[in-house]
Amino acid sequence: MSTSADKFTQIVALAKRRAFVFPGSEIYGGLANTYDFGPMGVEMLRNIQNYWWNYFVTKRSDIFGLDTSIIMSPKVWEASGHTASFTDVLIDCKACHTRIRADHLIENHATKKSKPHRVEGLSAEELSQIINQENIPCPTCGQIDWTDARQFNLLFKTQIGILPDKKSTAYLRGEIAQGMFTNFKNILNTLSPKLPFGLAQQGKAFRNEITLGNFIFRTLEFNLSEFEYFFDPETQDWRQLFDTWKQETYQFALSLGLSAKNLRWRIHTDDERSHYSKRTEDLDFNYPFGGFKEMFGLAYRTDFDLKNHMEKSGQDMRYIDPHNSSRRFIPHVIEPTFGINRIFLALLAESFHQTKDRTYLKLPSRFAPYTVAVFPLLANKPQLVSQAETVRDQLSQTFSVAWDARGNIGKRYAAQDEIGTPFCVTIDFDTQKTQDVTVRFRDTAQQQRVSLDKLSAFLSQKIT
Repeated sequence: MSTSADKFTQIVALAKRRAFVFPGSEIYGGLANTYDFGPMGVEMLRNIQNYWWNYFVTKRSDIFGLDTSIIMSPKVWEASGHTASFTDVLIDCKACHTRIRADHLIENHATKKSKPHRVEGLSAEELSQIINQENIPCPTCGQIDWTDARQFNLLFKTQIGILPDKKSTAYLRGEIAQGMFTNFKNILNTLSPKLPFGLAQQGKAFRNEITLGNFIFRTLEFNLSEFEYFFDPETQDWRQLFDTWKQETYQFALSLGLSAKNLRWRIHTDDERSHYSKRTEDLDFNYPFGGFKEMFGLAYRTDFDLKNHMEKSGQDMRYIDPHNSSRRFIPHVIEPTFGINRIFLALLAESFHQTKDRTYLKLPSRFAPYTVAVFPLLANKPQLVSQAETVRDQLSQTFSVAWDARGNIGKRYAAQDEIGTPFCVTIDFDTQKTQDVTVRFRDTAQQQRVSLDKLSAFLSQKIT
């Protein structure tokens, strides 16, 4: 009987074998906590991002999109509190010089002893005390010889200009929210939106984290999608609005095809919450490498960000009440955040199926890299190849289509199963006579003959 660890190992192997995810800088021995999305992975990632955007932005009239710069003025991160408070507690092994997050060291040690222990929010001194009391060994060399735990800032520093000096220091963004806050005044001046409204963004964020791997779950750079939903705290109860977005977020997770049994909410403790948040909850997914871990976050950021940017920049970030022009106030904000890489990993885990005969990804059609694959039964028969190419070109007008003429038909089916392609269409010797093709279904491996003139409509009806 396979374990979760076995399943996770198989998922990671499949991801590389089928061009979903490759280790970063692999030809040079790799770079820890970096990964590259391959041809299958980038298609799936784009499908997830497009679905999110359509769900929360395109279909709504109260949320507007932005695409803000990765590098911003360092004053942005000073005002937001990140240069002072955006930290992890790290500890070093004196024997082998391994550096590791103290909370991860404790939690992984406790998990191995089947005594789960969460330590978010504890101080560096408290974490050091637990490590010493439990005699936790270094996971690299096995020695118990640790430095004192201490705080490290997670922001990546960079330099702007030719000559590096203190004045040229900048940061890669540690979250994508700040660009939405710094553009709040621009949105008011150009669109004049009525509260409540949201500003949405997708893009890369960067955190100089020390992690224990777990594939693409926690990396140095990652893809986020989130929005800031601004509202009037005098006319709307933040608790009700928080609960509304909590439900919306949960329904979105279900719409991805994730099982309710693999989802659960977790409330952040007072010590654990970020410096800007009055309330935070995570929607966790049951990942195969360590149980329930954060996939989405929901935070009530109050007026913390706008207020601080207004104070530090000297710019007026207040909203003018359209019904009472003498009333000016700083809106409060609810922030739903979605880890796109973590959705990607959750979908791989949820869809991974293995029987004694085959391995396949039962991906929803909307997220699969390809919707349909087209094969000529034999690659050395020009008539079959020509007709298969015609079918491929026709289907490509509507669907994402893969072409495969390599090897025997069984190996092609196996490859498409592992990619997660829902349908395979084979053009054989009967096609020219009967004007129909064989359609094979990924989930059941069953086949059905379908008329060429009805093929596109048939596939459209089957797509989920």
